[in-house]
Amino acid sequence: MIQLIPQLKILLAINPVDFRNGVDGLAALCQKVLAADPFSGALFVFKNRRGTALKMLCYDSRGFWLITRRFSQGRLRWWPTDEHSCVHPLEAHQLSVLIYNGLPDQAHFAPAWRPLPADSDQAASSSSARR
Repeated sequence: MIQLIPQLKILLAINPVDFRNGVDGLAALCQKVLAADPFSGALFVFKNRRGTALKMLCYDSRGFWLITRRFSQGRLRWWPTDEHSCVHPLEAHQLSVLIYNGLPDQAHFAPAWRPLPADSDQAASSSSARR
């Protein structure tokens, strides 16, 4: 099971993809188009051309997870647009809203009380330094 924890790096592919792609095709898109490592543990989110479904790809050190979310009614109400980039970072709580076809840019969340370090190595070294 994939847990949407705050430390999870989530990247949305802005342009729609061919949903006939499986794990290998989406992993190749991560490398070639998004310039990201599909083995990094990040969660990659893709949408189909019509905006009626999402595919999410994640590697957990034992293998890939490929998750499909198809909406029973309607289309995605929100998706980022950016002419200068092909990838859009997203927070875990924003993805939770998007999965239920909400509007992550209009949802209101409490501010982070104490932001987490961006690099997990920094977090490990700082926690061991405190001991």
